[in-house]
Amino acid sequence: MPRMLTEDQKANRVNISQELLDGVSVNENFLETIVTGGETWVYGYDVETKAQSSQWVGQGSPRPKKARMSRSNMKVMLLVFFDWQGIFHHEFVPRGQTVNKEFYVAVLKRLREAVRRKRPQLWANQSWVLHHDNAPAHSSFLVRNFLGKNKTTIVPQPSYSPDLAPADFFLFPKLKSTLKGRPFDTIDGIQKNSTNELFTIPKEAFQKAFQSWQKRWEQCVASKGNYFESDKLE
Repeated sequence: MPRMLTEDQKANRVNISQELLDGVSVNENFLETIVTGGETWVYGYDVETKAQSSQWVGQGSPRPKKARMSRSNMKVMLLVFFDWQGIFHHEFVPRGQTVNKEFYVAVLKRLREAVRRKRPQLWANQSWVLHHDNAPAHSSFLVRNFLGKNKTTIVPQPSYSPDLAPADFFLFPKLKSTLKGRPFDTIDGIQKNSTNELFTIPKEAFQKAFQSWQKRWEQCVASKGNYFESDKLE
């Protein structure tokens, strides 16, 4: 985990987790209304894990020699949004563009259109809520004003808590594990292959991730805001 939490930060994690658990208590379909997402770098080459690069050799055989490779400098930033049913909006940030508040508002406009087209029931009754992290662009006044004018409710996210964000504990690790050790020579290659991998993730995996998210809220409350052994919750 990224840092030592202060008592105030722990209390905030507990308060938000309890607030979301209360939301489930009031509305048993609460998890199905959440649209969550985030952004991450995808590389032209990402180093294999030790498990991926391991080779079986017979007893007494010399250890195989391996060329050492480092992570590629070629990369592209992916933004992706998903819900209980799966991914329904993703895009790649143009090279040279930063995810600032103006760009993120434009992303949110495209996201709203994706909700309208692909989740018509949620759009019709305006029951969907948005979850994202506390990056400066996401929490800027411009973004909050845009969401407020469009009556979009925000699901709170505690600071320093990737263990409580489905993009961080589920989607991005799952995507990157399939891409590790596979070299791509062009930005187009990175985009095509990462998109293909995103859409091979089955609906059941997303549902399991959202159920795990609820268990993480429960564990966060039980641990009084401390980080916890999340691998037991999957």
